Amino acid sequence: MVATVIVAILCLHLLCFGAMFLLFSSRLRGRKLGMDVLALGNFMLGTAYVLQLLGGPPGWSLASVINHTLTLCTPAVYFVGAMRFFGRPAPLLRPLLVMALAYTAAQAAVQWGLGTVARYAMLSGLSALIFIAMAATAAQGVRSFARDLRAEMLFFAVLIGGIGMLNAWKCAKLLTDGMAALGMEQRFQLVFYGYMSVLAVVLAPAVIWLVLRRLTDDLRETAARDPLTGLLNRRGMTDALEAHLRTRGADTAHLLLVDVDHFKRVNDTHGHKAGDRVLCRVAEVMRATLRHHDLACRTGGEEFVAICLATRTDDALQLAERLRAAIQSMTVSAVADSDVPIRCTATIGVSDAFTDADGLDRAMQQADEALYRGKAAGRNRVCSAARAPDAAACAVGAAA
Repeated sequence: MVATVIVAILCLHLLCFGAMFLLFSSRLRGRKLGMDVLALGNFMLGTAYVLQLLGGPPGWSLASVINHTLTLCTPAVYFVGAMRFFGRPAPLLRPLLVMALAYTAAQAAVQWGLGTVARYAMLSGLSALIFIAMAATAAQGVRSFARDLRAEMLFFAVLIGGIGMLNAWKCAKLLTDGMAALGMEQRFQLVFYGYMSVLAVVLAPAVIWLVLRRLTDDLRETAARDPLTGLLNRRGMTDALEAHLRTRGADTAHLLLVDVDHFKRVNDTHGHKAGDRVLCRVAEVMRATLRHHDLACRTGGEEFVAICLATRTDDALQLAERLRAAIQSMTVSAVADSDVPIRCTATIGVSDAFTDADGLDRAMQQADEALYRGKAAGRNRVCSAARAPDAAACAVGAAA
C-alpha cells in the first residue's frame, strides 16, 4: 500500500514538473534549452506510472506493453533534452517512433518466446544500461561540453547512476525471484519507488537551476561582447584577462591596438553598411590570425585590441605584422553580392610587456602612443612602444 501511494505521488510530481518545464519552454521562445523535450519525458514517464496504477497486477496486457515502451523511451527523450540544453541539435520524433515500435515488437517476441518474467527483466536490464551510460556521459562531460558545470554534472551523474543500479538490482531480483519481486508489498519496491520519488523532487529544481544559470551566463556573455563583430568589448576583455591571470598566475602579455586606416572615407564613399562589413571582416581576420588563447576585442568605432598572452616582445611584433598583412590582403564587397571590392589597411601599436591586470591601462596608453606615431609616419605599419619614438620605430608594411 505504501509503495502504491509513493507511485501515485511520483506521478503527480512528474506531471506537475512536466507542466512547469513546458511553461518554461514557452517563455524561452527561440532558444528552449531542451525544456520542451524534458517536459515530454516527464509526461511520458508520468503516463507510464499512471498505466501501472490502473493496469492491475503485473502481466501481459496492452497497458503493460505501453507502460514498458514509455518507460524505456523516456531516458532517450531525457538524453535528447540534455543534448539540446548544451547546444547540440539532436533529432527526436523519428528516432523516438522507431525506438518505440522496435521495443514494442521486442516485447511481443520475448513474451511469446520466454515469458512474462523475461519481458520485465528485459525492461529493467535495458533501463540499467541506459541510465549507467547516461551517468558516465554526464561524468565525462565535465571534461568537455560541461566544463563550467562541473559540480552540477557530477551531482547528476551520481543520481542517474543510482537509477541504473536500482534497475540492475530489479533485473537480478526478477531473474531469481520471478514476478514475486514486483509485488508492491516488497521492501525492494518501497526502496525503488521511494528513490524515484525523491529523485523527481530533486532533479526538477536542479534542472530549473541549470536553465537559470545558463540564461544568466548568456546575459553576461552578451554584455561582454560587441554586438556587431562578436568580439569582446572593453569590459569583456578586462574580465577575460583577469580570469586568465587567476588560473595561470602572472604571465607576460602584450597589447596590440589596431586601427583601420581611413575608415571614415569607407563610410563616406560606400555607406555605413559597407563600413560594418569591413569591421566584421577585420574581426574575422583577427580570429584567424591570433592564437587560440589570445584575446580579441573591439573597443569602439574602427579600433580593435588584441592581447597576446604568454608571449615575448619579438613574437608579439611578428604576430602584429602578420595581422597587418592579413588585413591589407582582405577584400570586402562594397555592396552585398557585388564584385566591387573595398581594400583596407591598418596601423598597429604594440605595448611593452605587462604581467597583471593593473598593467592593462598602462599598456593601452603605450599602444595608443605607438599607434599615433604609426599614423604620423604614414599608416599601414606596426609600431612598438619598446623602441625609440622616431620614424625608425615603426616597421613599414607594403604600400597600401
